Amino acid sequence: MQIIPMRDLKNTVEIEKKCQNGPVFVTKNGYGKLVVMNPDYYESKIAKISEADFVNEGIADFTKGNIKDGNEINIC
Repeated sequence: MQIIPMRDLKNTVEIEKKCQNGPVFVTKNGYGKLVVMNPDYYESKIAKISEADFVNEGIADFTKGNIKDGNEINIC
């Protein structure tokens, strides 16, 4: 985990380099205020969260008994 003080945000080139290895946590007065990350990292994490949501939705359906036999479903 990379942590930098807010005043270091002025050095954008260095921040960009640090973001290549994952998110950079920005603090102000010792407390977390921001997280900076590159778009590829952000998009991959959002995709994983979305996939997990679909899996959790399926588990919830199964738990509630909202299931059907695949052979009984007419797709066409």
